[in-house]
Amino acid sequence: MCTVCGCSSGPKIDGKTHAHSHSHDHDHTHGVDHTHGDHDHAHSHGADHDHDHHHYGQDAAGVSVPGLSQARLIQIETDILAKNNAYAASNRRVLTALDAFAVNLVSSPGSGKTTLLCKTIEALGDQPLAVIEGDQQTSNDADRIRATGARAVQVNTGKGCHLDGHMVGHAMDDLHLAPQSLLFIENVGNLVCPAAFDLGEDAKVAILSVTEGEDKPLKYPDMFTAAKLAILNKIDLAPHCDADLDAYETNLRRINPDITVLRVSARTGEGMDAWLGWLRAGLASKARP
Repeated sequence: MCTVCGCSSGPKIDGKTHAHSHSHDHDHTHGVDHTHGDHDHAHSHGADHDHDHHHYGQDAAGVSVPGLSQARLIQIETDILAKNNAYAASNRRVLTALDAFAVNLVSSPGSGKTTLLCKTIEALGDQPLAVIEGDQQTSNDADRIRATGARAVQVNTGKGCHLDGHMVGHAMDDLHLAPQSLLFIENVGNLVCPAAFDLGEDAKVAILSVTEGEDKPLKYPDMFTAAKLAILNKIDLAPHCDADLDAYETNLRRINPDITVLRVSARTGEGMDAWLGWLRAGLASKARP
């Protein structure tokens, strides 16, 4: 039972199923102890899970499940997030030891994440980098990433609607990150659940297409509150869909006054220099004297 999102987890990493009840207690990378202990994700709803929509979102836990009290639902959610945060902290220690900078790319489906990422990889040239690609099914996006020459690991979450710290830790094992790398984590397309799950990243980057509507930040405030950077993508389409870019920025800052907003078109290249500069500054900030 996952009261955060209601998904069930059973990921495949590059086609190999990873159960969540095994121990991962070897020394991970460059002498950093990256322990994935027994990980019991209680993420499944049974087939008889029937929401009472009259109560949904109105009680303390934000969800109503027959047979479970609000106190119990809150305790389940707290336990799940606490366990995830332990895995995220382990991932963060590995990244810190490598002076690596990790970004968690989050968005709705169709925002242009993968196209932006491919263009970013090409523009970064010989910068050491790697990609963790999260989707419910297929390796389509990872195949596109690999076509740029970048190393990528595909994580298929099945019925799961987000990546978690444990999945990302396994993918990092497979990637064997080089020191001073950029790590791009392309999360499952979803503006709800990924907001709650720390992956060990340095920053969440919310990508928002101008075709999605200026009120999107107001509808999904948790994600934009969690993000350090918002990329307003596909700005080349703004004249064709009457998008008000200033209204997008106003709404983003209503939700998160400290958020950085970049206007970008992956197709035309407009704004890409600012995005690349932000990434390079983040990587430089991780370098130890």
